[in-house]
Amino acid sequence: VQLQASGGGLVQAGGSLRLSCAASGFTFSKFAVGWFRQAPGKEREFVATISWSGGAAVYADSVKGRFTISRDNAVNMVYLLMNSLKPEDTAVYYCAVSTYVTRWPQSYDYWGRGTLVTVSS
Repeated sequence: VQLQASGGGLVQAGGSLRLSCAASGFTFSKFAVGWFRQAPGKEREFVATISWSGGAAVYADSVKGRFTISRDNAVNMVYLLMNSLKPEDTAVYYCAVSTYVTRWPQSYDYWGRGTLVTVSS
């Protein structure tokens, strides 16, 4: 099982970024996929998750209305479009897979390496 997040970088407040999560080594279309983030000195926190079909998505209140999660099972990819970025969105972002839609990180079985997002004020 491999998950690789990419697309992070440095952006000014108010800007946008799109993160990608590439999956391989398992039947991707059978799993929900979540995005989490961890800022320096803070615990990992839930950002968004999407069901295996893409028909259901759940967002953290802090990103609702600004971030959009989507997936393309044909190419084993999940995306996180982040708009109206704020300095408090600065963190390492991780993607992970679970057998069901949940915001609890303990329920995610596999995690990828993160990608750093830095939002300057």
